[in-house]
Amino acid sequence: MSVIDTSQPPSQPAKKVAEFSSPLLLGEHSLCPGCGEPVALRLLLEVLQELDIVQRTIGVVGHGCYGSFVRIMDVDVLQCLHGRAPSCATGIKRVRPDRAVFTMQGDGDMVNEGLQEVLHTAARGEKITCVLLNNGVFGDTGGQLTATTVLGQRTKTSLEGRDAEAHGHPIPVADLVAGLPGTAYVARGTVATAGSVAQTKRMLRRAFEAQLSGAGFSLVEILTMCPTGWFVPAPDGPGYLADSMEQAYPLGELTT
Repeated sequence: MSVIDTSQPPSQPAKKVAEFSSPLLLGEHSLCPGCGEPVALRLLLEVLQELDIVQRTIGVVGHGCYGSFVRIMDVDVLQCLHGRAPSCATGIKRVRPDRAVFTMQGDGDMVNEGLQEVLHTAARGEKITCVLLNNGVFGDTGGQLTATTVLGQRTKTSLEGRDAEAHGHPIPVADLVAGLPGTAYVARGTVATAGSVAQTKRMLRRAFEAQLSGAGFSLVEILTMCPTGWFVPAPDGPGYLADSMEQAYPLGELTT
């Protein structure tokens, strides 16, 4: 086994992580330290580039922390009303069926504000790809409880932890969508570890491949860290995600 000499600087200077990022990223993000959403964005852009569909891709975003990505991604993007991204994406795809159309939404946007939108879009088998960034909080407006907040999770509006009797049970939207006949591909990944990042990227690729082949609706739910909204230090975010959200939302392909 070779031993790396650390007594002096390396002959080749180390590179920043940003230097490995997709050229479709036009700048630095402004989200909190430890946030998982920028990782999800990088994976999405890498998949678009690897599939060579950047020039014919149109994204639709709702409202959330990820809304700031519009300024730093070199992809055509439309921003719509809260929760309405799947319907807007449906209109775009029907008018321009040659385009690769995706939505990027948070759990508050998709599951609280627009649950009916994504369910009806999936039931119709619309040939679009929806990407759900699920961190269990309304991050953009201060960290309130959402429809996906797991039982026991603390938020600004559930300081003692989510209680099923008081707040209801979390809604596993990917599981609901997977049970609809119009869906072609549904998966749930995370960005908490290096291995899970690689797996989630494969899921995104398969989701777009399902759309491009005309198979039907596809959705990838990505569990992302929000240390600020979870009241935990940034380095503890991945561990908290694994101990709480992954237990409520098992990872893997729900339908293929």
